[in-house]
Amino acid sequence: MATQPTPKGAWKITFLLFLFMLVNFADKIVVGLAGVPIMTELKLEPEQFGLLGSSFFFLFSIATIVVGFIVNRIATRWVLLALALIWALAQFPMVGTIGFSTLLICRVILGAGEGPAFSVAAHAVYKWFPDEKRTLPTAILSQGSAFGVILAVPALNWVIVNYSWHYAFGALGVAGLIWVAAWLMLGKEGPLVQTVAMAKADPRVPYFRLLTSRTFIGSCVATFGAYWALSLGLTWFTPFIVKGLGFSQHDAGFISILPWVFGAATVLLTGWLSQVLMARGMSTRGARGVLGATPLIAGGAILAVLPHIDGAGLQIALLVVGTGLSGSIYVVCPPMLGEFTPVPQRGAVISIYGAIYTLAGIVAPAVMGKVIQNAGGMLEGYLTGFTINAVILVAAGLLGLLLLWPNTERARLMAQAAQPKFA
Repeated sequence: MATQPTPKGAWKITFLLFLFMLVNFADKIVVGLAGVPIMTELKLEPEQFGLLGSSFFFLFSIATIVVGFIVNRIATRWVLLALALIWALAQFPMVGTIGFSTLLICRVILGAGEGPAFSVAAHAVYKWFPDEKRTLPTAILSQGSAFGVILAVPALNWVIVNYSWHYAFGALGVAGLIWVAAWLMLGKEGPLVQTVAMAKADPRVPYFRLLTSRTFIGSCVATFGAYWALSLGLTWFTPFIVKGLGFSQHDAGFISILPWVFGAATVLLTGWLSQVLMARGMSTRGARGVLGATPLIAGGAILAVLPHIDGAGLQIALLVVGTGLSGSIYVVCPPMLGEFTPVPQRGAVISIYGAIYTLAGIVAPAVMGKVIQNAGGMLEGYLTGFTINAVILVAAGLLGLLLLWPNTERARLMAQAAQPKFA
């Protein structure tokens, strides 16, 4: 079968959506980056700060599911615009003097706006690339998260150190408004949408079958483990560097970008390698499923060593590599789900997947906060929390290896959909 050409303008849209995810993750990281000044000014205990980290995800999953069904009917261009506008407006209240409750409410609103971001962006970019060319754009899209941290952390930390953590939130609000203006002028809807011929070839599949397929379950479980690590990094990595290892806020700002630099390299390499393997004839079971799940096991094994090693430098290195490896799974799961999900249902399925795995964001920061508060010492609490993360990563990777079979999922679901229906 001839390869379908990529429409003109696809990479421009991919770059704009990369910037969309860059702003998205800069918004996420700011609370963790300013964690120590926030805890100091608002007099928060570790358990309260853990709650603040978790609050971002209170409406995250619900909003993801709701918006996932909306984008099946409304152009993604306008949905993306509305989401980015919510992000920007939710940042500005923090510029003034606020209490814990206001900060908590604004983070909940921001989470509701940012929850659907990756799922909607992936659905949008898939309207510009045929299936066999989607892994690399997905990798680039997901790297908006890494570069959002790599570029934003030094700048935001400079604002925090030299001015105030309040102004760091204001700067992110301005950045969000700039993206809104750029997207309003340049954003377009992709041309690769469902046609009548495609609809006949891909009959509608009941959502129950899609959501109980082993590859969907495997994607949710595997990415849940990876997101546990990511949400700990967003909320607790900088406080660990400052309070656990004794670095200054200034130095912690530079150290905090290291996991994202390593993660960016891992994700881009995964996206490139996946497409190379598929071009050489490897099934998507190997080129996507195995390639995404195996690094979770390796990353968990590395994190498990962390409590048994002395020296801040080596501990940071293990934490960077162990958590960074888990990023591979984000590249492969949306394309795997897109393989067997009919186009009119794809936005909802990818969004439900996102809603499920991001539940880790509610649990992980709160668990870490509780563990730290109840531990014999602060460093001991952090290391216990990272050990829990190690166990979750290994379990998620093993289940991913067991369940991720996208190359057989499509044939099975299409065959079931084609069967006669009896009353």
